[in-house]
Amino acid sequence: MQLECTGRQVAITKSLRSLAEEGIERIRRVLGRSAVGAHIVLTAEKHRKIAEIKVKTRAHSLVALCESAVSIESALREALAKAEAQALRLRNKARSQKRQPSEAKQLESPVSRTRAGARAAGSGKASPAKSSLSGGSRSKALPVTVHSFPARVPVSEPHIVRATDAVALRPMTLEEAVKEAEFRDRDVFVFRDDKGNVMILHRKRDGKMELIEAP
Repeated sequence: MQLECTGRQVAITKSLRSLAEEGIERIRRVLGRSAVGAHIVLTAEKHRKIAEIKVKTRAHSLVALCESAVSIESALREALAKAEAQALRLRNKARSQKRQPSEAKQLESPVSRTRAGARAAGSGKASPAKSSLSGGSRSKALPVTVHSFPARVPVSEPHIVRATDAVALRPMTLEEAVKEAEFRDRDVFVFRDDKGNVMILHRKRDGKMELIEAP
């Protein structure tokens, strides 16, 4: 996986480069072959030290942003840890989606057996017990209605996490916000314009982006 480091008012030293490479290597092991590249931006603004990590995969983009008042190294370590946690969640989600078809078959099997029993009951064949009771005469099959109910699927509780990568830390123009939302692969992106007004970009189901101005 290709790694690119950018320093804004920060010199990319050997120790910073080594720390970044070690963290990105751990993320690459988690994501596997789906990882394409990573870009780390280190910024120093007065008393603020900011580290932003963007990891690009074949289908998703991971963004981790951390700020520290101590040193740029601590901000970079926190951002690497946050990006690694996002990669683990993405891998676990992909694994759970692969197991869903087999679970769906298990839920459908009782219904299919019920329908098979209904077809057998409506076939019109008399059982040996009924034949003996009727003295060997052919008995008339009675229509049987079988009601099948779907299996109950447990409802999982909603898992809520803080989406720090859905909010821009610096003012942006509308064009910059649209590009940033596309890069971060976000359906909702919050930013401020040059006048300090809060703007929200929302991607609708048809793929179009709509702009919402917060009052």
